[in-house]
Amino acid sequence: MKHILVKTDGDTVRITMNRASRRNSLSFEHLSELLSAFQTAASSDASGIVLAGDGPVFSAGHDFGDVASRDLMGVRSLLQLCTELMQTIQSVPQVVIARVHGLATAAGCQLVASCDLAVAASSAGFALPGGKGGWFCHTPAVPVARSIGRKRLMELVLTGDTIPASVALEWGLVNQVVPDSELDDAVDALLARATRGSMASKALGKQTIYAQLDRPEADAYAIALEVMASASQLPGAREGMAAFLEKRKPSWPD
Repeated sequence: MKHILVKTDGDTVRITMNRASRRNSLSFEHLSELLSAFQTAASSDASGIVLAGDGPVFSAGHDFGDVASRDLMGVRSLLQLCTELMQTIQSVPQVVIARVHGLATAAGCQLVASCDLAVAASSAGFALPGGKGGWFCHTPAVPVARSIGRKRLMELVLTGDTIPASVALEWGLVNQVVPDSELDDAVDALLARATRGSMASKALGKQTIYAQLDRPEADAYAIALEVMASASQLPGAREGMAAFLEKRKPSWPD
């Protein structure tokens, strides 16, 4: 890998964007490496994935040098790849947590919003700056809207302003904000809590949440009801109920 580092640490795969000289901007090659890393992690025995960035910022979004060199079909291909990455992050069975420091702008902010969870350093900032430039943040707005709601999204995309980590927490873009020196410990602690229990059950639960999240309530209940009924027959569900009834610690099946 040229643009990322991948490390397996126990049950956790740590994927670190390693293009600090370009502020971890997302070229086609960089996006391809990220997609490959998530696909590989998805088929592993890992229970969690941490996405981080090396250098002064988390990610500055799309690499304008790459974008500017492409024609319409080329840019469409780039954005399709980026979309596939975002959707893969949400479809992998593992819990995915973003470790955010410095700035996360445009497609970098999109990465944060696409992860299941996010912990930010107090010095972090978030922006969809296309609104004050020439290329509006159309695709980055998709997962951000689903995290923070319409009015707050419109403020981000129309002004292009950077919001501090404290506001990102208030708006629901991140789960926690901690001092910079405590970022790694906070990420690990949240991931440990989020990966407790049956991983098979959690993977199905994650898939179902994303499937029903933006549907009308009646449709969402129809999906959730059938999945939950079926999931009651899984070994993990059976073991969890038995352990509760027998007042013992569960032994989760693989």
